[in-house]
Order: sequence, then C-alpha cells, then structure tokens
Amino acid sequence: MKGPWLDRARLAAALLVVCIHTSPLSTYTAAGDFLLTRVLARVAVPFFFMVSGRFLERDGWAGLGRLWRRTLLLYGGAVLLYLPLNWYNGGFSPLGWVRALLVDGTLYHLWYFPALLLGLPVARGLRRLGVPAALALAGLLYLVGLGGDSYYGLAVRVPLLARGYDALFSVCSYTRNGLFFAPLFLLLGAACPRMRPRRAALGLALALAAMAGEACVLRALGVQRHDSLYLLLPAGMVCLFALLLAGNRGRDRLARRLSVEVYLLHPWAIVLVRMAARPLGAWGLLVENSLGHFAAVLAVTALLAWGAELFRPARRPGVARAWRELDRDALFHNAKTVQAALAPGCRLMAVVKTDGYGHGAAAAARCFRRAGVRAFAVACADEGVALRRAGSRGTILILGDTPADQAPRLARWRLDQAVADEAHARALSAAGTPLRVHLALDTGLRRLGIPAEDRAAVERVCRLPGLRVAGVFTHLAMGSRTDAEAEAYNRRQLEAFYGTAWWMEARGLPTGRLHLQSSCAVGTLPPQPCGWARVGIALYGAACGETARYPLALRPALAVRARVALVRPLAAGEGAGYGLDFRAERDCRLAVVTLGYGDGLPRDLPHRGGRVLIRGRSCPMVGWMCMDQTLIDVTGVPDAAPGDVATFLGRDGAAEIRAEELAAQCDTIPNELLSRLSPRLRLVYRRARGSE
Repeated sequence: MKGPWLDRARLAAALLVVCIHTSPLSTYTAAGDFLLTRVLARVAVPFFFMVSGRFLERDGWAGLGRLWRRTLLLYGGAVLLYLPLNWYNGGFSPLGWVRALLVDGTLYHLWYFPALLLGLPVARGLRRLGVPAALALAGLLYLVGLGGDSYYGLAVRVPLLARGYDALFSVCSYTRNGLFFAPLFLLLGAACPRMRPRRAALGLALALAAMAGEACVLRALGVQRHDSLYLLLPAGMVCLFALLLAGNRGRDRLARRLSVEVYLLHPWAIVLVRMAARPLGAWGLLVENSLGHFAAVLAVTALLAWGAELFRPARRPGVARAWRELDRDALFHNAKTVQAALAPGCRLMAVVKTDGYGHGAAAAARCFRRAGVRAFAVACADEGVALRRAGSRGTILILGDTPADQAPRLARWRLDQAVADEAHARALSAAGTPLRVHLALDTGLRRLGIPAEDRAAVERVCRLPGLRVAGVFTHLAMGSRTDAEAEAYNRRQLEAFYGTAWWMEARGLPTGRLHLQSSCAVGTLPPQPCGWARVGIALYGAACGETARYPLALRPALAVRARVALVRPLAAGEGAGYGLDFRAERDCRLAVVTLGYGDGLPRDLPHRGGRVLIRGRSCPMVGWMCMDQTLIDVTGVPDAAPGDVATFLGRDGAAEIRAEELAAQCDTIPNELLSRLSPRLRLVYRRARGSE
C-alpha cells in the first residue's frame, strides 16, 4: 500500500513523545508502560533526525543552511512560548540559561532543537568524508554517548571513563545531544538502504524484541543514567525507515505540521490538564489514572493544535494561471547521462545561467549536485552570488565580464572569473584582491578571449600578481555541426587550443583544468582530454544542433502549463480575437487559456502552427496571442472544460510537445526559447512516480 508514510510516521512519532511524558499504562502495568515509553517510544526522536537527513541528502545537503535557520527560528519561538513555565519553576541562573539554550533546552522536551542545530553541521562535516567513514565516525560518537546513557553504570567502573563523563556532564546534562546522538541518525536517514518490505518488517521486529531484552537487562542491573540510547536502536531504526520508504509516495503537509505542533504544545497541555483537574473534581480521572491523563493531554493538545492551525498565515494559493513544472528526476538523469559520455577524469561543469535556462538555477543546481556535479557556470556575478546564497558549493565560474571594482565581491563569494583579454586581467590584478581566474583563449569564435596564437600575452596574464589561473578554456564556433567544413574548422580550433595549453605546461605556466566542450560538442566530438565539460542545454533535456555522432538519451525536464479559463461556442463565419483575426470556417468551440506573450512566447505563435495539449489531445492556437491569454480551438476535445490544464511544452498522456518543436515554430533554438520564459511563470516541482 502506497502513501505519504514518512509524513504520517512523523505524527505517530510525536504521539509517542507524548506517551513518554505521560506514561499512559503506568496505572495498569509497570512492565507494559516501560516497554511502551522506554523502548518502543525511543524510536521517535531518531526518526525525526532520519527524516531530516533523508531530505538533506536528496538535495545534496544544499538545504542545510535553510533547515538550520528554520530550526533556530522554531526553537526561539518555543523558548518564548515556555518562558512562563520557566518563570513559574524558578528559572535559571545566568550560566544555567546559557547551558539550557545551547545544550539542554529550556524545557525538558526542547533539548531536541539544540541537538539538531549542533548535529546538522557535525553530520555534514562527517558526510564530506564519504558515507562509510561518516557512518563509522558517527557510530563511534554514538558509542561514547551510549556510555553516558543506558550503559553509564558500566562505563564509570573504568576510572578514566568516569572522569571523562564527569567532565562532560558538567557541560551538558545528557549525551542525547547533537554531538553523540543526532549525527548518526541524520546520516542513517541520508544513507538508509532500500529493503524489501518483508525483510525490513522482520528486521524491525527482531531489533525491537532484542532492544526490549537489552532494556530489561540494563534496568535489572540498575546501570542506566538515562534510557534514550540503546546498542540495538540504530539497527531497528534502519529497518523501520526502510519499511516506510518502501511504500512512501507523496506528501501529507497537514501531518507534518501536526507533528511539530503536538511535539511543541503537549507540555502546556499537561499543565492545563493538571490546572483544570481539581476545579472540575476530576483529579483521579484526569491525573491519577494514567490512561485518563494521557487521553486528556491528547485532547487538549489537539485543541491547541487546532488553534494553531486557525491562526496560521494563509498559504500561498495553488497554481491557478500558468506555471513552469520542473522534473528534478530528469535533471538528475541527464547529468548522469552526460557525465557517462565524458572522458575518464573529465567532470561536468553545469551551466545554470539565465536562471538555469528557465528551469530555476538554484533548483537545477541542487539536482545536479545530487548527481555528483561540483562545478557550475553562470553569466554574471549577480547570478553567482544568488547561487551561493541558495547553498551551492564548489566551483562557480563567471563566464561574462565583471568590472575590476567588483573583485572584492568575487573573492567574498568565492567566485571564479573568466578573463577575456589582457586589459581585463591587468585591471583585476591591480584591484589587489587575490582571485581565481579562468583564461579564455580565442581559437576561432572571434567573440571573447586572448588569441591563442598570442602566447606572449598569455604568459603576461599568467604572471600577473594576485591572479591564480584555475582553468583555461575556449568555445567552438561550429561544435553543433558534423559536416566536412565544420569538422575541419573544429580540428583547427582544437589544435590551437591544445597547442597553447601544452605550451603553457612546458613553460611552467599554470593551466588549472582545461574545458572546451559545450552541449553540442559533447554530441559531435569524441571525448576530450579535459578536466571539465561546460554543458548547458543538454542537461535540461533539449537537443543541440542538427546532428550528433554521439547521441545521448536525455529527458526533457521542463513543462509549461496553464489553465482553461472558459470555453464558448463560435458559429461558422464569426470572428474572434484582436482584429477578429480568426474566422470560424465551421461551428467550433474556443477555449481561453491563461498564458500569453507576456509569459515569453511570441505573439504570432498561433500563425506559426502553435498548438497545446488538452486532455492528451493536440489543439491548435488561433488568432493573435494576447499578453495574458491565448485562444485555442478545442472542437476536437468535446469534454474540454474550464479548469482543464493546457500544456504548451511537455507531455500530456501519450502526446508531447518538445522544446525543439516549439523553438522551431518560434524560429529560434531551445536555448533562447527556454531562457526567455517569464519569471511570472511560477516554478513548481513535478511529483514523479516513486518520489519521496
């Protein structure tokens, strides 16, 4: 059975936390309550950590800063929410406040937030070492934490360990924190393997049974200082998470929000229940009876959560007019496909200029990073800074001109700058800020770059102070063609480029990594002995050039869609649109679709054979396109109705309109077509089958 199980399990985990703090079975069976609250419920917080790790890994950890800031903001709100209880309980000393805020949390359940805030950067640092090393080191940290938790009474029998834990507990109250507890589960969530459901369920059952035995033995020995960490807990969590992943499809935003609200609000519910129990004459039922107390706390928590939902700011309304729809799985696939076509040792430099060719630069970069890409190219410094601010790491190359007075900005944001001529290089050097630069060689395009034959100028630039040459590149003028003339010209450009690069190496001049292949050249040239290939349009799934000797199995990553606003009949002979440009030759039905030339398509596209897909059928555009609407002849789709989706670019059922077709109708190339799509087309993400 498929469903948003990860989100729903969050809510179940929050309810288990309520169990921990109310002990619902203690009136009836101490052993049962122990197994519920001190064994089974201990999966709750590790599960929260694992979900965070899973979604960070999906985007290559690019969302780490955003999650950290949101967690900090939520923690700050929770601290303020519980200030009255802190005041009622006597508060903290100044040093106690520091310890509570940074490590322990200002109320018993708020320890999770500083643990996550510390655990995220620790886990990210370990992840850079690779998954096996990261898990090994995080496992060692967990074992240290285990000695200060469930196995404390055994660990302190060793004098050296006893002194170490005494020192540790002078700083923090528990080892269930961001150093010893959180990193392992964040990383397990990121690297959790896929398992068959039956195997995962069996593993979970065995792990929980063994963990219950472990807990009972430790309790009988009386060695537990706390009981959040068990030796068998990680194994059980991997099986639980794998079981949920096996059936996880889609999202449940309400369950996500409720899990946070239940976790945050239930201590106030406990206080309110106790405050109301005596005036109501129900102390025995609502407080002394553990199950009644649990039910009452759950009911009050639900009321508080309902109130929180009522006062939530209204969500941005769903897409109603027109939008761009990004298939992130297609971007991932294309990056992997192109990388596989490159020479050994050559890596992708993903070109994400002009907002990622209309695909959203930040979103595209996250997908490419998940596919292993660590270098990006943009057109200008503003695009590079925006990419850094969105969390992109690695190399970011500015291909266009950047004035020398912006050198400090380039250095601050760790941006590489292309040097297109000697004067520009001298100006950057004179700015006095050390910079990484890529030397552009003009081998025949006659656009930018130092002429490859002017080796004296090349040497002068390489020896300028403050400039570190991190790359040398060129661009092919005829990389999209495979005819004899193009082959000859490409060969001359390649000889000029490699000749100068090898001369530089012989002279002891730095070359960094060479790069010359564009999307077109990847398809028309054999793999090149370079460090990078600068690939743009191919990563977005559109063909480049007329022919390709090395075709790639690429998937289009973007769809453009709009809504049908209304459908009305038009009698034969009647006109419609500006100037009544369209004249009906027969009785027909026209739909008004909410996308126009203001969204980036040409006004005369209907006259060029433009069409859309509605309910999987092709329908022609008619008349002149308006700024915000287009008229569509839907006579061939009798059931077309307001609210239907019209696809201008992309797939609808078995039918498809590709960027190459639409670009040809617009008398341009896919690069221009996609790049000029209007920013007012909101970018949304396609939920691919099998996505989490």
